[in-house]
Amino acid sequence: MESFKLYFIVIFFFFVACSPKLQDQEIIEKEEIVEVVEQEPEISNPCRQLSDLDGALKEQTEIAYVLYRDQIKLNNFDEAFKLWNKAYYNAPAANGKIKYQFEDGVKIYKHLYKNTQDENLKESYVDSVMSIYNKRIECFGEPYYVAGRKAFDFYYSFPGTVSIDSIYALFKMSIDGKQMDVDYFVINPFTKILNDKILENEIILEEASYYALLLLKVIEKGNASGKNIEAWSIINSYATPRLENLEGINGFYNCEYYLDKYYQNYLQDTLNCEVINTAYSRMLWGGCSKDNEIVFRLADAKARNCYTPPPPPGTLRQAFDAYTEGNYTNAIELFNQFVNETEDEDKKFKYNLLIAKIYYGDIKNYEQSRKYALRASEFNPKSGEPYLLIGKLYASSGPLCGPGRGWDSQIVTWPAIDMFEIATNDPLVADEAKQFIRTYWQYMPNKEDIHQRTIKVGSEYKVKCWINRTTRVRTSD
Repeated sequence: MESFKLYFIVIFFFFVACSPKLQDQEIIEKEEIVEVVEQEPEISNPCRQLSDLDGALKEQTEIAYVLYRDQIKLNNFDEAFKLWNKAYYNAPAANGKIKYQFEDGVKIYKHLYKNTQDENLKESYVDSVMSIYNKRIECFGEPYYVAGRKAFDFYYSFPGTVSIDSIYALFKMSIDGKQMDVDYFVINPFTKILNDKILENEIILEEASYYALLLLKVIEKGNASGKNIEAWSIINSYATPRLENLEGINGFYNCEYYLDKYYQNYLQDTLNCEVINTAYSRMLWGGCSKDNEIVFRLADAKARNCYTPPPPPGTLRQAFDAYTEGNYTNAIELFNQFVNETEDEDKKFKYNLLIAKIYYGDIKNYEQSRKYALRASEFNPKSGEPYLLIGKLYASSGPLCGPGRGWDSQIVTWPAIDMFEIATNDPLVADEAKQFIRTYWQYMPNKEDIHQRTIKVGSEYKVKCWINRTTRVRTSD
């Protein structure tokens, strides 16, 4: 047995020295394998451990624990499966401390699932993965963490094998159990499902708002932790804008949410009228009372720094009053009424475009924003402003049409640049449009991305999602 210990230690240092830089968790797991061999467990565990085995079986199992991981590193999953199977079923709890054997088993079965077309085999592999997760709970507890892992795998690795409602329930179980300690890998997929259920009216507003507010606090905590920086960066590019877009639903977030967010914006730029007006109207949109100290302070800042003469009494003035008071839906109705009443095409252009901007910036309804921007362009075909706005709508849709990064989120830049290019024909906004083109060009897919999908540069490509527009393939390099 002593020769086996020496063999393992040599293998450990070989991989540390010769492998690419390993993740911290992988290094920790390797160190724990040493503990399996060299000392008896001190923590009681209800599952069978190496210390429960005798003689040759114990030695064979210990060796299997070491060797199967080497085979995984070599992507030799068939051999890894044989060795893992022996290690796992002889002593599923290993030394009563380590847990990576469950992760490795899941990894092996995912590989098998991915590399077969046999639906019966696929079903059995999924069942095996879930059995491994259940065994992990039996041995080590952590049901809320495991619920999140199950949901994550159903969503990404085994799509369509269970209903979205079942996945949602597992994610909720994980979040309800862990609260502010929610595992970061839960956040993006849960946010997507939550958003879809809201749009389909499959969830009550109070429940959706509860989870959205909780996740925003979790994200804030994660960003401040200084850990898993790359993961939190991905979450910030996807989940955060999705959750912020829910501000467009009247009553979704409470007054406290708007006070916390928009008063901080004001404090960073106390003389900026756009910031002041937005903060004031959003707080009222969120149900804050005008008697609230912060709202009162913003009203005073508006009166001192941002006064503009109101339109004469009538529909237009009512529309501006409604908007100022944070009643965005009523403001849109009144601006629409004014557009229908006036014969002045310049005003029809101006206020259709204003409605488009309200849908974009306040209501967060991109389809309606595009509709009114296009309607505005009918009254002033030479203006580039509507196309500038539509370009912004498309460019902002990465988190809505994809995970915030990667292919589905990158290709929204193609139709966005189409719109910016149209806007360059208007000298009044040409410089701004060109700047947007320079900015978003770098976010397009690169040549390698195009090549992997056997797509040709310059060919037509339809970007789906809400954009649903045919565009031209371009690359960032």
